[in-house]
Amino acid sequence: MIISVASGKGGTGKTTVATNMAVSMGSDVQLLDCDVEEPNAHLFINPVMEQKKTVYAPVPDIDETKCNFCKKCAQICRFKAIAVINEIILTFPELCHSCGGCVAVCPEKAITETGRELGVIEIGHRNNLGFVHGRLRIGEAMSPPLIREVRSYTPSDRPTIIDAPPGTSCPVIAAMRGTDFVLMVTEPTPFGLHDLKLAVEAVKLLDIPRGLVINRSDIGDDGVRAYAKKENIPVLMEIPFDRGIAEAYSKGRLVVEEMPEWKERFRTLYLQIQEIVG
Repeated sequence: MIISVASGKGGTGKTTVATNMAVSMGSDVQLLDCDVEEPNAHLFINPVMEQKKTVYAPVPDIDETKCNFCKKCAQICRFKAIAVINEIILTFPELCHSCGGCVAVCPEKAITETGRELGVIEIGHRNNLGFVHGRLRIGEAMSPPLIREVRSYTPSDRPTIIDAPPGTSCPVIAAMRGTDFVLMVTEPTPFGLHDLKLAVEAVKLLDIPRGLVINRSDIGDDGVRAYAKKENIPVLMEIPFDRGIAEAYSKGRLVVEEMPEWKERFRTLYLQIQEIVG
């Protein structure tokens, strides 16, 4: 089973839920940190890193001695990564989405592909917990290909927890697509409700079962609970605004290790998800 832990905005406690649930599950588990622009699950897991892999995206490399400047490559590119001006051809690798269309339509076979570095993937473990995360190259805008590469390490023989990026844009969809369940983390405030609504609409498009964790549940108002009831989204856990939890987080420690009574609660959270999916 693959569970994606997501949120409509940053700072709701998504990584707290993902890391603590993964450690509490008590069996071989894989944790994938797909928040490649700002990965921080490793700060709490402290994994032993064993492998490091550089990830590249294919971009066009044009042999101008073969090019007849027909402009077919520029015409097929929706993202304007190729421009042909008279007998000058320009490429913009940062705009390229690596679709391969320009290679396919070139009548002179003047276009081949070379690699543009996207970032790195690091692979490790913490006891029986497998861990993989990606780090996007500074200045790189294309995170979905790197997220898909992290997702490729999803095992078929054990549960997987995905710490998705915040928000509702393309990186989040890349992290959630093809998962069995989306666990959304929010806070009971007007801002939390606004961004939760956006996240729910994105999950609806993917047609994935979903549930809710309300973090800092004893602040704010009841707007989130009323919305969850209206949308028939089960509230699977509420985490209070607690000093002990905040201190554990601020020190980069797991709540389930600093406050052992929470381990059973996170294990129960996983069992509830398992029951819904089953």
